[in-house]
Amino acid sequence: MKFQSLMPILRTHNLQQSMAFYCDRLGFKCTQKTDDWAFVERDGITLMLALPNAHEPFDRPAFTGSLYFNVDDVDDLWRNLKDTSEIVYPMEDFDYGMREFAIRDSNGYCLQFGKEIG
Repeated sequence: MKFQSLMPILRTHNLQQSMAFYCDRLGFKCTQKTDDWAFVERDGITLMLALPNAHEPFDRPAFTGSLYFNVDDVDDLWRNLKDTSEIVYPMEDFDYGMREFAIRDSNGYCLQFGKEIG
């Protein structure tokens, strides 16, 4: 058996606001949409943004981890997001060989962005 892909589903109370964050601020494109959910994609990464449903209670985002994006130009992304985003931690070079920063999306989910230090 082989896993084919991974597509995180991020619950939201405001689908339009979530789509705007990922599309307008992070450069994703909406590739499919209904009244209840949307797929946003960029560079081979797909996220599903979805309104709450009857199968899973949802008051607010409760995901305790983060989404980690490896990017080719973390410094440029930092410059584009630092003044308009809720910062979790600013750009930093870590001992484990990554240069990274983290922000919160419009729902409060933690998004980390990093690049291996060459």
